[in-house]
Amino acid sequence: MTNIYLIRHAEAEGNLYRIAQGQCNSSITDRGYRQIAALAERFRDIHVDAVYSSDLYRTCATAEAICVPKGLPLHRCSDLREICVGRWEEKTWGEIARSDTEQMINFSRRLDLWHVEGAESTAQVRDRVLGALRRIAAENEGKTVAVFCHGCAIRIVLGTLQGIPLSKLGDTSHGDNTAVSLIEAEGGNMRVVYRDDNSHLTKAALSTFAKQTWWKRPNALEPGLYFDQIRLPEQGDWLCRFAGEAWQDSCDPRPLDAGLLLREAAQRPTLTGELEDGLVGLLQLNPRKEADAGRGWLSLYGIDRARRGRGYGIQLLGQAVYYYRRLGRETLCLAMNEKNEAGRRFFSDYGFAASGERTADGREVWSKDLRFRPLADCGE
Repeated sequence: MTNIYLIRHAEAEGNLYRIAQGQCNSSITDRGYRQIAALAERFRDIHVDAVYSSDLYRTCATAEAICVPKGLPLHRCSDLREICVGRWEEKTWGEIARSDTEQMINFSRRLDLWHVEGAESTAQVRDRVLGALRRIAAENEGKTVAVFCHGCAIRIVLGTLQGIPLSKLGDTSHGDNTAVSLIEAEGGNMRVVYRDDNSHLTKAALSTFAKQTWWKRPNALEPGLYFDQIRLPEQGDWLCRFAGEAWQDSCDPRPLDAGLLLREAAQRPTLTGELEDGLVGLLQLNPRKEADAGRGWLSLYGIDRARRGRGYGIQLLGQAVYYYRRLGRETLCLAMNEKNEAGRRFFSDYGFAASGERTADGREVWSKDLRFRPLADCGE
């Protein structure tokens, strides 16, 4: 008999920023790396003979929790990849829910009916991943292996092994980041011993799901913002009101120049974050600030006062990260007044730190590294 620990990857940027990752690469978040450390501690005294992973970055990075301390090679397998979601990839879940509502409902409730241009079918994912697991079991008869995979793919496989048809998978649970399931495989048959255990995270208050609500009902739709370039002049009054509040809340010492604000909004990437019931927040980027090679800047950022405390701010940050990474920038920067305690707490929670620089008007420059950390040498 082969024991297979089937493990979801650690929290990646798409999970945090509420962006559909599919088969695109995304980096591990700061909390994700803490989850990897907790996973390594969970498996510290568990014997593992071999480690397999999807070949995407987020699973390979998570697999280091086991292959590095145990000195095992990492076997990369493209058949363990997440479902390809076609034209949805790298869109926000909020935009998907708005522009493709019927298929979003199918993705959440009726995977057998889900179809998106350029995507795999869920039956193809089921057959691909189950085939990989059967090959792994056959190659490791009588051994214990760890297999690192992805949330939707794991949900499809576990439900299938438990006898649940694709039409009913919407009623099954979701697995947290680094959640562990155990499968026993023998003679071509596989049995789920347990699924989606995240006890190593709850002890350390590291659960991704503890910070989100969408997963609590199996058939729930994914919440989130959709983004659009600000529409001027019709949204000009809202922009000025919003910026005025942001100036006050950030303790910005500069006087607010409404004329300059509107001119810059027309010239720079200035995105509104929206829900169906109205505007939520604003993100303005300044990719040409001081011809700053390698760095991208946030010049205006915030959530409407009435909408704060609901997790929308991190979705705005995700848009900045993805925008500047596509431009090849290595660092994301912003300037803050040192009296802005709320801003300092927020940005430090999401990987920013004071760089030691100051702007000409005395504000602190904070920065976040956008590069992917190098993977450990766990070659086969």
